[in-house]
Amino acid sequence: MTLKALLSGPDILLAPGVCDALTALIAEQAGAKAAYLSGAGIAYTRFGRPDIGLVSMAEVADTIALIRDRVSMPLIVDADNGFGNALNVQRTMRVFERAGANALQLEDQTMPKRCGHLDGKTLISDTEMAGKIRAAVDARTSEATLVIARTDAIAVEGFEAACDRAALYIEAGADILFIEAPQTRAQLEAIAARFAGRIPLMANMVEGGKTPIHGTADLQSLGFSLVIFPGGVVRALAKTAGDYYRGLISTGSNEGFKDRMFDFSGLNDVIGTGDMLKKGNSYGN
Repeated sequence: MTLKALLSGPDILLAPGVCDALTALIAEQAGAKAAYLSGAGIAYTRFGRPDIGLVSMAEVADTIALIRDRVSMPLIVDADNGFGNALNVQRTMRVFERAGANALQLEDQTMPKRCGHLDGKTLISDTEMAGKIRAAVDARTSEATLVIARTDAIAVEGFEAACDRAALYIEAGADILFIEAPQTRAQLEAIAARFAGRIPLMANMVEGGKTPIHGTADLQSLGFSLVIFPGGVVRALAKTAGDYYRGLISTGSNEGFKDRMFDFSGLNDVIGTGDMLKKGNSYGN
């Protein structure tokens, strides 16, 4: 099912965050209907660095292609600020779409950008961002590839200014609206009251971030169509990895951790080793 079809259904779409082909595969096996490729997740896992604009367009494109080779569900991609001006946005759209992205999220931060839940963000003008949205729409080869317009203006210019920017981005042709980091439930309600029904609305749930955590049912009741939990899997993996390494180093064995990990056969079942070897054998390999 296409992303557009999923968003037009009666229920809110939950897109869990993924950072590579393995997490995308596990999310799909768990029942995810779509996934969100987090730029922060790539920075955390590939570089061991924060989400402060260190990831390049080519590195995101490589990750998209690897994920698309492994899973079939729609993939929403964090395209940061398009990695430059409107012409860079068009190249990003072409490259990401060819790699297998089904939606690109573009934000109105300057370069270098930073995580939407960090302080110290700065913005480009609303007219420059509107131009980037129009450029992305013009560059896509399929109308099924959606453009998500994100504004980070709440933290910089205030809530009303963020809503004014959002209205301009809708006029520019965005398919989905994402007002980042509302700080209260009242702000979430106000976003929905102003924009629900005009355009699908996206919410971002970041554990420990600036927005109060809400479940999917609650967000759906407010009028949101899409919710992402972009970095949760990396935070879970990081904590689990810390526990694993500390246990291994302190005891000299994995015995105490074996109930919290796959054994060799278990992981091979997850990644489909047996099926792949059988397929190879059918070709004489």
